[in-house]
Amino acid sequence: MQRTQQGMTLISFILILALAAFFGFLAMRLFPVYSEYFSAVNDIKAVTQAPGAQNQGLAQLKDSLYRRFQISYVDSIDLDKNVKLVNGASGKSLELNYEVRKPLLYNLDFVAKFERSFPISAQPGVE
Repeated sequence: MQRTQQGMTLISFILILALAAFFGFLAMRLFPVYSEYFSAVNDIKAVTQAPGAQNQGLAQLKDSLYRRFQISYVDSIDLDKNVKLVNGASGKSLELNYEVRKPLLYNLDFVAKFERSFPISAQPGVE
């Protein structure tokens, strides 16, 4: 009876290892950008749902955001350029619109663009 060998060859193991290392590298580069975005979203939600937020002007809202961004280490958002107060038919809302460009590999960069609107409400939990 003849036995056949089973299992991976050394070359296939090295290819799988290289592929896993590449995706791990991508995750390490992309994770901080998305982590910062989700921190910013939580901070903006907290400011827009705070009691009395509807009565505050843009300067007061930006001051509250600045303080929260300092605590959350949000550095990519420039409050003067990227956050706007919009008065619509359904009420006030804060518009967040920014993009982050980071180096990925040598001369290759990745760009992440984020846009979101946050209605300013007096009741927490209402979006």
